[in-house]
Amino acid sequence: MTRRATGSPGRAERGGEWGAISGPPTFTDVTLQRDGRVVTITIDRPADQNRLTREVLLGLEAIVHELAGDAETQAVVLTGRGAEFFSMGILNPSVRASYTKEQILELVRTANRMYDALEALPQIVIAALNGVARAGAAELSLACDIRLAAAHATFALPEALWGGFPGAGGPVRLPMLVGRARALEIMCTGRELDAAELQRLGLVLAVHPGERLLPEAQALAARIAASGPLATRGAKRIVTTRLAAGFGEARSLSDALRYALEWSRDVDEGMLAHREGRAPRFTGR
Repeated sequence: MTRRATGSPGRAERGGEWGAISGPPTFTDVTLQRDGRVVTITIDRPADQNRLTREVLLGLEAIVHELAGDAETQAVVLTGRGAEFFSMGILNPSVRASYTKEQILELVRTANRMYDALEALPQIVIAALNGVARAGAAELSLACDIRLAAAHATFALPEALWGGFPGAGGPVRLPMLVGRARALEIMCTGRELDAAELQRLGLVLAVHPGERLLPEAQALAARIAASGPLATRGAKRIVTTRLAAGFGEARSLSDALRYALEWSRDVDEGMLAHREGRAPRFTGR
């Protein structure tokens, strides 16, 4: 069964989406397919690089909250439509230009709330990186339990190149996966990692040809779903508890620093330099 997470027809981000911020949200561009005890969620904005708009984030959040109380579903696959982008993320210098700082911070808070809820799901969540995973989308994949990648997929947290740092959990989750030094190197250089390096670093469990990625992800999810629910949910809860020491404090610090960063001169300079095609002149203020 396939359905789209929708309310009334959604409006494009450029068409006054923020005017509805205090009203009931509408969800578009996120589809859900159920096959037995496995659910596949697809970010479905291929014409816009599967961007995580406010509506997409809220649509994902609604699905996640539904899954949290779903005793039937035992495994979840999260992917993007097409073969080019898992998702370009939430913001880049070009996208940011159309938002106020308050709107940017609300988007970041919405993403953090959804990512935390996704990570807290009792089901095992598998990210199938079908293409580029950049910035906030790379952080989304870090909130999943297992990551698989297409052979052409890439992963990057480029925010430092724009004068910022990942604000949706990257500095909190990445060190737990690759260690402190490598996490700092990845975030502070903003470089792009290819699928082979992602596998070598343990960021993805396996790499598959592009056309095989989703079937392989769904097959793994089906194998997990065939196991005892008390076993898989219990194992996830124990592992999460073991790794959770200090997580809350780190997330709170990330939120506080991200707010301060938004009002810094450096972040404005980084965005302006990117739009003007020049090297930024950062001052540390």
